[in-house]
Amino acid sequence: LQSSTIDSITASTLLVQNQTVVSSRQIFELGFFTPKGSAKQYVGIWYKNLTPSKVVWVANRDKPLGHTDQSASLIIGEDGNLKLLDGQQNTVWSTNVMAKSNYSVALLSDFGNFVLQDRNADIMWESFDEPTDTLLPNMKIGVNVKTGKKRNLISWKGEDDPSFGSFAVGLTPETAPQVFTWNGSSPYWRSGQWDKTKFIGIPTMSGPGSVLQQDNIQGTTYYSLKSYDNLFGYNFISSEGYLMAVRWANGWSTYWGAPESTNPCDIYGYCGSFGVCNLLNSPMCRCLKGFKPRSDEEWNRGNWTRGCLREMELNCQKPANVAASTTVKKDMFRRMSQIKLPDSADFPLIDDAEQCQSWCLENCSCLAFSYVNAIGCMAWSKDLLDIQQFSMGGQDLYIRLADGGAGSGLPMRTKLIISLSTISGIILFGASILVCGLSKWRGKFRKMTIPGHFRSVAVAIKSEKLLKETAWKEQMKEDDASKLVAYDFDSICLATDNFDTKNKLGQGGFGPVYKGKLKDGKEIAAKRLSSCSGQGLTEFKNEILLISKLQHRNMVRLLGCCTEREEKILVYEYLPNKSLDAFLFGLLYLHHDSGLRVIHRDLKVSNILLDEKMNPKIFYFGLARMFEGSQVVVNTHKVVGTHGYMSPKYVMGGTISEKSDVYSFGVLLLEIISSKKNTSLDYPKQHLNLMAYAWHLWYEGRGLDLMDAAIADAFSTSEVMRCIQLGLLCTQDHATDRPNMSTVVRMLNGESKLS
Repeated sequence: LQSSTIDSITASTLLVQNQTVVSSRQIFELGFFTPKGSAKQYVGIWYKNLTPSKVVWVANRDKPLGHTDQSASLIIGEDGNLKLLDGQQNTVWSTNVMAKSNYSVALLSDFGNFVLQDRNADIMWESFDEPTDTLLPNMKIGVNVKTGKKRNLISWKGEDDPSFGSFAVGLTPETAPQVFTWNGSSPYWRSGQWDKTKFIGIPTMSGPGSVLQQDNIQGTTYYSLKSYDNLFGYNFISSEGYLMAVRWANGWSTYWGAPESTNPCDIYGYCGSFGVCNLLNSPMCRCLKGFKPRSDEEWNRGNWTRGCLREMELNCQKPANVAASTTVKKDMFRRMSQIKLPDSADFPLIDDAEQCQSWCLENCSCLAFSYVNAIGCMAWSKDLLDIQQFSMGGQDLYIRLADGGAGSGLPMRTKLIISLSTISGIILFGASILVCGLSKWRGKFRKMTIPGHFRSVAVAIKSEKLLKETAWKEQMKEDDASKLVAYDFDSICLATDNFDTKNKLGQGGFGPVYKGKLKDGKEIAAKRLSSCSGQGLTEFKNEILLISKLQHRNMVRLLGCCTEREEKILVYEYLPNKSLDAFLFGLLYLHHDSGLRVIHRDLKVSNILLDEKMNPKIFYFGLARMFEGSQVVVNTHKVVGTHGYMSPKYVMGGTISEKSDVYSFGVLLLEIISSKKNTSLDYPKQHLNLMAYAWHLWYEGRGLDLMDAAIADAFSTSEVMRCIQLGLLCTQDHATDRPNMSTVVRMLNGESKLS
């Protein structure tokens, strides 16, 4: 630290390198400093007694003094301006204002503002008007649209270099202003719109700590932090573009920052136009409903910046000749909840939500709208950009879609639930059909063999003594498994581009699944046993024999397998809409008209795939367990399945029955209603998972609070309550208290009372 202090700079009192100017309460200090690791000198302001000290303002950030210059000084010149002179008396920096005389004085306030006053104590210049990288309380950033002057924070170039960096923080002058971070001229992060108390794109923002002032006559929009006695803090833009809020509490601590290093969704436009980013999803980016990726190839590679395109032309955009010759329906709006609203909104002078919707509907250029009480009507006529799905907070956004794209308004989730119930039951029914044949098959098992195209499987599993020579061949002829195709390894490699990662559809306990196209043009999904998989030959054999018996239009069809070169690959029909967990949550339009009843042991959203018509199909039977004779309960030596979907009795003791699948179905049912995963962390602290939260709401008489707000308009209260109650009935701890699947179907159809 410098050896002496002064309280001001005047025409007769200059500041030299062994001195500092200190504010009256000893809070801030101004003087010469050299950043750690640098060989250059600057004049700046820092907190005096808070360690480590924080430099909050720099005068000559783009014109440093040499490290060896020991004769530099800060003076009041003959023209009344503050001037920084180097050792050769050259002016390095100046306030450059029109001063009436040299009777000027420069003082440092306890707010950290360095001011130049005339003899009447009127301020001629202040450092708060020329911020560097730090926003102190009472300092303003913003814009004057009439003069074009912007007052932005600009980052240092590096930790040891105060010169102008790449990142700037400023304010937009729109009706509901936003704070932006720019990287050069490109947006990097934004706060969302100001609602008179907070920025709505920052869900955690609360309290009266910020002030935003707009003066339409002057054309100014300014943002500042409130000051509090004995509380020290600031906002700061780092050289890496990280905007943070810092406060003193026995040391400097960052209590907020953006963009969050763990949340790529904070980066501006991460999912491109008409894309929505959700950190909890995998992948994080999805197109809005009614839109598709602009480039499937780039989208599948994880490059989402080009965004999405509309799938169906809006009704209002259809040519006049088409409209005249056909009955054209009006467009509709689909609501999305907990949303960071897009950038570039328009603000029609409408103060009613219904009128806002009507205005948007009547203006074909209006692509979406939102009504925020403290802001009013907001509408978008440009591409919807920088949309983020929050787990808390956010706003409702209404997306304009053609009538067919917005959904019919029918309770699609209820249909899906009933269908999945039927799926579960049909597989149970299939299990009973197989009991006699299965019992006979197990008696023969040790003598079984396979037809010619499965011989390589036998070679691979001889060491496990699972198969012998003749009996399996007979069994395969009796079963539908003999109709499966034996694919050679080269054809699978060719179809999947040698298992290229760009064709990877997903990863399960068995191994990765790849999309492929055979020479005849048929699209397939190839599931390859991973060397590190906890599953193996038993599950491979089990799936071939079981799924071939249970071929059904609501089950993924097994086409064949490949067993060359010690490979174990299962080849299925390809379903274009991925798994239910990637597509289900928050959507309303999953449609099907029939079902399949199933005992599965690993029933969950990712094991239900959707075809091009959104029909659900059960996938993966490697863990399925068939009962013999009149068995109702089986004790297993190995507990397998997915945590969160397994019943307590099975997890604790390995005991399974058809009621184990009923429990899994109940979890799935509640996930569909709430649009949340059972194992998500997005619940109040006292609730470990969705099940605990659902039971808590039910006991408090608030069962409807479980429902995803996005589907509220599509269902009656009684429908939703019926589904919630049924989900809870299915997930009771004791298996005897749960209904069986046939009862579940009747309950969903209203043919049986819930009890």
